Amino acid sequence: MTKNFPPVFNQNVFFLGIFFFFQITSTATAQSRAEIQLTEGRPTLVINGKTYPPFAYMSYLGEEKYYKEVADAGIHLYNIPAYLADRGINSISGIGAFRKPIWIGENEYDFSSVIEDFEKIRTADPHAKVIVRLYLDPPLWWERSHPEASAQLPDGSTFRQCFSSEIWKAKTAEVLEDFLDWVQKSPYAANLAGIHVASGFTEEWFYHPKQYHDQNPARLEGLRQWLRDRYKNVSALRTAWNNTTVTFTTARLANIHEKGRKKEWRDPKTEQNYIDTFRFHTEVMADNIAYFCKIVKDKSNGKLLTGAFYGYHYFVTDPRRGHGALAKLLDCPDLDYLSSPNAYNRVLGEDWPAMAAINSVWLHGKLWLTENDTRTSITTLLKDRSEGIAPPGQYEDGVWLGPDDIETSKAFLWKNTARMLAYGYGGWWFDMWGGWFSDPELLNVLKETQRLHSDYIPKNIEKMKSEVLVVVDEELSFWDTSYGSLSENILSNRYPLAKTGTSYDLFLRTDLDAIPTNQYKMVWLMGLLRLNADEKLKIENWQKQGVAVIWTDANGTKIYTKNDDEPVFFDGKVKWSATELRELWQKSGVHIYNDTDDVFYIGNNWLGIHTINGGERTLHFPSEVQVIDPLKDEILANSTTVLRLKLNPKSTTLLRINP
Repeated sequence: MTKNFPPVFNQNVFFLGIFFFFQITSTATAQSRAEIQLTEGRPTLVINGKTYPPFAYMSYLGEEKYYKEVADAGIHLYNIPAYLADRGINSISGIGAFRKPIWIGENEYDFSSVIEDFEKIRTADPHAKVIVRLYLDPPLWWERSHPEASAQLPDGSTFRQCFSSEIWKAKTAEVLEDFLDWVQKSPYAANLAGIHVASGFTEEWFYHPKQYHDQNPARLEGLRQWLRDRYKNVSALRTAWNNTTVTFTTARLANIHEKGRKKEWRDPKTEQNYIDTFRFHTEVMADNIAYFCKIVKDKSNGKLLTGAFYGYHYFVTDPRRGHGALAKLLDCPDLDYLSSPNAYNRVLGEDWPAMAAINSVWLHGKLWLTENDTRTSITTLLKDRSEGIAPPGQYEDGVWLGPDDIETSKAFLWKNTARMLAYGYGGWWFDMWGGWFSDPELLNVLKETQRLHSDYIPKNIEKMKSEVLVVVDEELSFWDTSYGSLSENILSNRYPLAKTGTSYDLFLRTDLDAIPTNQYKMVWLMGLLRLNADEKLKIENWQKQGVAVIWTDANGTKIYTKNDDEPVFFDGKVKWSATELRELWQKSGVHIYNDTDDVFYIGNNWLGIHTINGGERTLHFPSEVQVIDPLKDEILANSTTVLRLKLNPKSTTLLRINP
């Protein structure tokens, strides 16, 4: 069938647009070039040769007045949502679609909602650069006409897509290419900076829960090919699975849609089939992200950024969701950045870390952009901001409510800023339903974040490097029969880690050989259930170098030090308090800046303290430093090793530290 794009595109696609694309007479403008460049080893966002602060703004219900507010605050990078389908992103809550669908029939597209979003942003900010978050789940009409490419459920019904289906991938790639053809030849080409490929539950490359049951033959054949690639011969497969009869043509997916069993770890001698099922299951998602990123890179001649949500191993502990193959995805040459929201422990006095090992993300040359969907005292409810989207009784309480006052709201936003600056990553302010930041004091946080990133250049940052290395295994949850409870017991150490009075680096286990470890005085192997020979040798070498090592597995924690022939074993202890960790850090020679249980960030010349109760604090530095209050441009100390502060309750304090 001939595609009917409007004549300006030299193709034909049936096109619906509220302005009929300005009568299709506008001349397409030169396309931007957006890329990630390494600056002193750190990924940096560069658009048309200009370095951009890696901070953006997004809203599901974007309005021109809110775009104008953030543009006035100095933000010129935006994300907009776009959807192939006519269905909501959360298949459990029943939320409605945020936009009209783009893909309305075979070779028929309606780009009017994308045009409307671009027009709002360009009117508010002529200098805008835009990343389109394109949701690739298929429309209902396509699912019904292509059951062979959909998830096939036990009751005979279908559901959206089968993520293992080559038919779905190929057709979606074709639609993605058509979208890219259109937008790159549109008047918005100069504004377009990238495509954030999205799919699955809540746009985050999670499997929808119904897809755990997927019986599509493509999924089973995908597993069997994966097993062939991994084991090479039947003998190796049978040994691994402890099954004398299994073959590459009879192997089946483990039953991962069962209810979680009692809290116990899987037996590697009898349940390797579960581990392989999860490895295949998660790699399918990573492979899909890489596949669609390559489409974007190829179609744009490398001019567009590519990114996705993925790698939530540090927070999401149910492996059925599909986030256990970050290490594989980081090798993708066509991926520029990865993202997650901040951890959803959205209370005062706790860290809200990124959900992945961001140091591993950097190690592989990718940028990390966190989603700051931070609720404020003026946070709106979806039901009040839209019609026909919010399901009754949903999105109205709990995590959807903000704090009671503007001061706490500011403390939350400043905590977001302090963490991004100190740990050296970016993100976007996610004004989900609109108006969440529409207050002069809150907008000032966004404005100052832009200014601080641009005005203060990192220097001598090697003197502020982390002395604590935390190594995690993204496959930890694969072994957890409870689908998360046991894993969370270990990973919940993410919260006290932020209260020890110093910083820590977080890497994947798979990067151990590539991590430059000379700076560390303490290494925590957190949640590595079994150690291989190389890892045991590393512990021995670290001990010889005077580096203390903590190893937490299913049974408890062992602590290795230089002077001990045998490790000290803490039977059953997998959770540690901030005070306990701080004592371990001090014994190993780690410098402690702050000896209270405040949330504390230090790095890249930035220091942040987030506190509930406030009060007097005494900070200790390892060498003479200059301390600046960057919001007042006031020097607090020109050369000191000790700084005394008075903190307000429910506050976040940000300081510039120049060694």
